[in-house]
Amino acid sequence: MSKILVTGSEGFIGSHLTEKLIKDGHSVKAFVYYNSFNSWGWLETLPKDILKEIEVFNGDIRDPNGVKEAMKGIDEVHHLAALIGIPFSYHSPDSYVDTNIKGTLNVLQAARDLKTKRILVTSTSEVYGSAKYVPIDENHSFQGQSPYSASKIGADRIAESFYRSFNSPLTIVRPFNTYGPRQSARAVIPTIISQLLAGKNEIKLGSLSPTRDFNYVKDTVQGFIEIAKCENTIGEEINIATQKEISIKELAEELIKQINPNAIIINEEQRNRPEKSEVNRLLGSNEKIKMLTNWKPHYTLESGLAETIDWLKNNLDKYKTDIFNI
Repeated sequence: MSKILVTGSEGFIGSHLTEKLIKDGHSVKAFVYYNSFNSWGWLETLPKDILKEIEVFNGDIRDPNGVKEAMKGIDEVHHLAALIGIPFSYHSPDSYVDTNIKGTLNVLQAARDLKTKRILVTSTSEVYGSAKYVPIDENHSFQGQSPYSASKIGADRIAESFYRSFNSPLTIVRPFNTYGPRQSARAVIPTIISQLLAGKNEIKLGSLSPTRDFNYVKDTVQGFIEIAKCENTIGEEINIATQKEISIKELAEELIKQINPNAIIINEEQRNRPEKSEVNRLLGSNEKIKMLTNWKPHYTLESGLAETIDWLKNNLDKYKTDIFNI
């Protein structure tokens, strides 16, 4: 089995990916953000028999020396470390350039120096901006509608340059909107569910008209694993999408019906993106990933939401439902 490094493994998708790789029998090193509390984020919630198999490396993706040290002896890197909150990127764009672009460059340069066999660079559907056509395939144009999305476009293009210039064995993996247990309260699904479970009758949201293509986290993780297995994915940009969409309003209404039918939706101005920054429609094509790999989604939105609700019921104390989380 390969020795695999997961950057950003303390986060939402990273912790699920790390857990799955351990269960599949791989040797995994988790690159987690150094902090004085020695917190390993969501990794600390994993079962003890899984956690004891993980080698934890505390570092900072912005530091090339630490990144290279972490990558020594590694066969495969799943690079998920990033700043992802869009509202935060409006007032702190420098940190997104440093983390998302420079951090990706650090991983790519270390991989080149160390001759790492495989690199998966995590992108985002936000790089496409509002859809010019649907379903959005990998040939769709890019549009930086927030500093966050612009930084991810930059990271993707740096990755492409390493493939084209140095033949780096990488794939740009582009998940559409992933949700599920352990997701932060800045995302729409835990925002809605946590407010409902807290007994609130007024659910505060931003714009209700945008549509999104929601991936359950276990399907997203399996997408990474299947892409990494396949030689034909090297040099490619690949969506992970369900090829189904739902509006935020429809999503909220469905969750209200399931949890608290008496709740109503309130638009809170501070949650709205600037008009030209809002991405109005995201519906991804999954034809390429299905053509190149054995991946297919196993969760419907309904089954994924059910698991997410059950998990949040037991972890509501970890969420701040009285504030706008950015």
